[in-house]
Amino acid sequence: MQPAIHVSNLSKTYDSGFQALKNIDLEVRRGEIFALLGPNGAGKTTLISIICGLVNPSEGTVLADGHDIVNDYRAAREKIGLVPQELTTDAFETVWATVSFSRGLFGKPANPAHIEKVLKDLALWDKRHNRLITLSGGMKRRVLIAKALSHEPQILFLDEPTAGVDVELRRDMWEVVRLLRESGVTIILTTHYIEEAEEMADRIGVISRGEIILVEDKAELMHKLGRKQLTLHLQYPLERIPATLGAHDLALAEDGTELTYTYDTQEERTGITGLLGDLNAAGIDFKDLHTRQSSLEEIFVNLVRERQ
Repeated sequence: MQPAIHVSNLSKTYDSGFQALKNIDLEVRRGEIFALLGPNGAGKTTLISIICGLVNPSEGTVLADGHDIVNDYRAAREKIGLVPQELTTDAFETVWATVSFSRGLFGKPANPAHIEKVLKDLALWDKRHNRLITLSGGMKRRVLIAKALSHEPQILFLDEPTAGVDVELRRDMWEVVRLLRESGVTIILTTHYIEEAEEMADRIGVISRGEIILVEDKAELMHKLGRKQLTLHLQYPLERIPATLGAHDLALAEDGTELTYTYDTQEERTGITGLLGDLNAAGIDFKDLHTRQSSLEEIFVNLVRERQ
């Protein structure tokens, strides 16, 4: 199946000489939620801007639903909806008017039924006659999504979609994105909220210093790169870790009541059996234990740090 987005050998060098992107190759599958992660200045916004036809590439090609974003700009751009990071709207326009106007910008005939559905799906129907200046920040962000969906795109870019949104509304937005994916829309999002990618994405790409350093299924990424920690709650506090346990990767809590053992999930042996045997030999008893998988945030930080 043809990918929704196909990027090949894409580079961007600005007039100042700064190279924002370096030989990017990327495919986004149809119907997936793809999260693009990277530190500030990594090239996320430049990449999205080029795919959406807002910035010209220095070299390389980009296909949106099979259409070249340079040579077949109108057809490619019609397939794409973009929700920008900045809240830029006509403050004194009504919700209904601004969303309808966005549809007209793509040469689409008026379709009140579609606009109504979009507004209802985004819980904006009751606000359709409200001027944008009267809406909360979260509602304004929903209006941006409605504007991006007004012309019925098959690909939706969300640039920091929940920035500045409270936790409750953020989770509502996640649900909206899932519903869009279920309707067949391919979604690419950038986010600073690692839990957002961990919660929603099917696949994750990491960009650093203008280069894609990793693209992986979320579950596979966490399986490959994640480390687990086994925490032992001790029966009696320890002052220090005995020398006999020096072969194990152990950390002692400040109050001496917990031992934490870190191990690689990819190793053939975890070493837990040996650890428990050595603890028993050292006369160290524990009353409880639990394991914890590395979070996506820890994995991301470690990946980027390795490229510094």
